[in-house]
Amino acid sequence: MEAVRKQATKLREQVAKQQQDVLKRFSGGVGGSDNGVTNEAELLLHKKLEKLYISTRAGKHFQRDIVRGVEGYIVTGSKQIEIGTKLCEDARKYGADNTCTSSGTLSKAALSYSMARAQMEKERDNLLKALETQVAEPFKVNGCGGSFGGSSPSCSAI
Repeated sequence: MEAVRKQATKLREQVAKQQQDVLKRFSGGVGGSDNGVTNEAELLLHKKLEKLYISTRAGKHFQRDIVRGVEGYIVTGSKQIEIGTKLCEDARKYGADNTCTSSGTLSKAALSYSMARAQMEKERDNLLKALETQVAEPFKVNGCGGSFGGSSPSCSAI
């Protein structure tokens, strides 16, 4: 009879120990083998999410830099167009007004230069308009739905 009691006590202790192990696994307690796997999976997902956030933020900053560069190029190009147009007008006036040289060679050259320069400025203006509409505006719309100045609350953290 004593041997049966010892064996029953031993079985009760084993069952209690197994119940505690099962409770630890399902309740998130320390020491469960499943818990380690879950933490590793969560850690891996967290790292992937962090990498995605960093690359997205870097992409938005890159877009902002592209927009700033293109806008700077457009402003500079517009000033150059103004100067080129003024030069073109002056050359045209010189060619039309100064016919005092023999056979008007210099006047013809000035008029030809004026027409060529006017065509160049027209093409440059078309290029700048294309850059604005096809590069800068889509990036502005794509990046935070507007200006990159941080006026949008969703972009203030970037």
